[in-house]
Amino acid sequence: MFDILKNLFAKKDNNKLSEALKNGAFLVDVRTPAEFSAGSVKGAVNIPLDKLQGQLAKFKGKKSIVVFCRSGNRSSLAKTILEQNGFQNVINGGTWKNVYEVANN
Repeated sequence: MFDILKNLFAKKDNNKLSEALKNGAFLVDVRTPAEFSAGSVKGAVNIPLDKLQGQLAKFKGKKSIVVFCRSGNRSSLAKTILEQNGFQNVINGGTWKNVYEVANN
């Protein structure tokens, strides 16, 4: 519960995110296809959270990975799933709007 509140109210430090974006991070929107089609970050791929486990091969060899969603909750879970599967270069970008703003500033 604390993580949810932290995601909602904490001022996000976007330094790591900004650096990853500048270096061509693999951008993954973990929202549903319908949410993704309504708008996302340029260059992002849509791998919904419930499909993530079956799509792990797409993450192999990526220098850095940025996951994001609508509120930051699904991306937090996605980061955990990826780290449990050996990926250590994962950044939770939080909301797609946060990633969009950092990418376009």
